[in-house]
Amino acid sequence: MPSDTTRPAGADVAQLRRQYESLLHRLEDNQAEFRRLARATWRLQEDERRRIARELHDGIGQNLTALKHQLAALQATLDGGDADAAARLESSIALCGQTLEDTRQLSRLLRPQILDDLGLEPALRWLARSLADAAGVAIELDAGALPPLDAERQTLLFRVAQEGLSNVVRHSGAKNAVLAIAARAPGVWLTVWDDGGSLPAADDARRRDGSGLASMRERVAAFGGHLHLESAPATGTWLRVTLPLDDRDPGPAR
Repeated sequence: MPSDTTRPAGADVAQLRRQYESLLHRLEDNQAEFRRLARATWRLQEDERRRIARELHDGIGQNLTALKHQLAALQATLDGGDADAAARLESSIALCGQTLEDTRQLSRLLRPQILDDLGLEPALRWLARSLADAAGVAIELDAGALPPLDAERQTLLFRVAQEGLSNVVRHSGAKNAVLAIAARAPGVWLTVWDDGGSLPAADDARRRDGSGLASMRERVAAFGGHLHLESAPATGTWLRVTLPLDDRDPGPAR
């Protein structure tokens, strides 16, 4: 006969099930806490970007504008007798103007005011146009109707597009690119495509999927989304992002 201390097999299974469920709940709680902390960190980063961008635009930018005006006023007082001084002054005005434009561009890249003022789609149009003009790559924006998006998700999608298109400009050798964004259940899909060819070597893949996209992948995951990069000779390179409107898992990008 079995001893009194022998436990039925069903009791052991039930205990294991309870332990498994407890461990699963703890894991889910830890993942939720990680996402919360990650999103709080990125929120602080964006706030700091916004502050620096404002300082560049309203502080340094305005000072450079005032300096340029003062140099122009000084130029107007020259009588034309000192050609060397006139040439140096003209060069100083040109340098001041270029520095002012660089400062404004840096301010826009840090945190484009258009994103805060007009929203995601106008910001994406500005991004595609500015990168295309600077790099000589034809970038088309295909923007479908979008559902209402909170400020954090708009910022996230803009940053992913910014990183994806920057990689196209820097590394792909592409002549054409398409940035597409549209609503697709249960949220939003964003795609960056370019005709720069495949990624045959491991080092090429790492270069295209470097620290920038790795950071974006983590950031997308913190919002319950997925980021996927793939490449083939016949189809070019695709960066696909799925982002739900809430924090549920949308499944892998396809």
